[in-house]
Amino acid sequence: MAIQIERIVLREIAMPLVHFFETSFGRTTHRRIILVEVVSQGVSGWGEVTCGENPFYNEEWTDAAWMIVRNYVAPRVLNVSFENAAEVADRSAHIRGHLMARGGVEAAVWDLEARLNGVPLWEQIGGGWFKEIACGVSIGIQDSVPQLLQTIEKEVAAGYQRIKVKIKPGWDVDVVREVRRAFPSIRLMADANSAYTLADADRLRELDEFHLMMIEQPLAHDEIVDHAALQAQLETPICLDECIRTVHHAEQAIRLQACGIINIKLGRVGGFREALRIHDLAQAHSIPVWCGGMLESGVGRAHNIALSTLPNFVLPGDVSASKRYWARDIISPPVEVSPRGTISVPEASGFGYEVDRDYLRHVTAREETLT
Repeated sequence: MAIQIERIVLREIAMPLVHFFETSFGRTTHRRIILVEVVSQGVSGWGEVTCGENPFYNEEWTDAAWMIVRNYVAPRVLNVSFENAAEVADRSAHIRGHLMARGGVEAAVWDLEARLNGVPLWEQIGGGWFKEIACGVSIGIQDSVPQLLQTIEKEVAAGYQRIKVKIKPGWDVDVVREVRRAFPSIRLMADANSAYTLADADRLRELDEFHLMMIEQPLAHDEIVDHAALQAQLETPICLDECIRTVHHAEQAIRLQACGIINIKLGRVGGFREALRIHDLAQAHSIPVWCGGMLESGVGRAHNIALSTLPNFVLPGDVSASKRYWARDIISPPVEVSPRGTISVPEASGFGYEVDRDYLRHVTAREETLT
């Protein structure tokens, strides 16, 4: 079925987090999120631009992403006939970077295509290997070690199958040691968000004693070669996040043995088509993948659930319950996690949840319709 986008509605929503989230590059207390609604034949598909408020995770941020979608991506997809959603990425491929902005539109068209076909999004992308997905949780840098331990205890009690703690210089080995002492058997990983350099290899090697599942993105956001040099010095597998933006990057990292695991974030790689390519490449090389999170609203969270049903998503991702982040989410029902740390995959068409349009209007800070 051919798809022709008749209208795109951009919305910026503003929602406070129920608890601050801190990484090596700063603390977040509220989110400004861009939602993309694409409309065809009276049916809406939804996507989320997953960038942060500031250009710290990568070069994208909310205000710039709005302009990129409005001025560059939307004009290239409106009133164009697509055979399928996989063709959408090519229409903006000549735009350098800005993958999160482009990916928000691309993901919305995949959701639209699924709804037009009357099938779940996970089926539209070729997933469905799992009827429920395993969930981990990402815990930001806290004000104190006791606060961190208390937070971990709460999440373990909630059933989450893997705990990720953020680290940075000055909040790393000694902190992880205390976590491992308090929780000797949990599946534990550390995420550095590019806070170190190769000169810190000796310090990072001290983490080997804690039997972590992985150390995520310890070095620069665009560095693959140094990660290969570091991985050769560590027993703990390196997981690459920020520097894997395309299937070509993934191929380079695998060829150089720069990692043992890859984190796939839908926005970071520009949408479902590239995510599928990276997934398939990693699977062919026996490199496990998992789905990372970007403090998404329910729309982005639902897309992550669909992505996580692909067969090589064998490690618990950062797809957790809505209530961990929001007092009220913009989808109904909210995403919930079972006591055994899983999320049931929805069977409804599209991403499987209803957009709460009444609450959406309440949290919308700006809106623009493009035709």
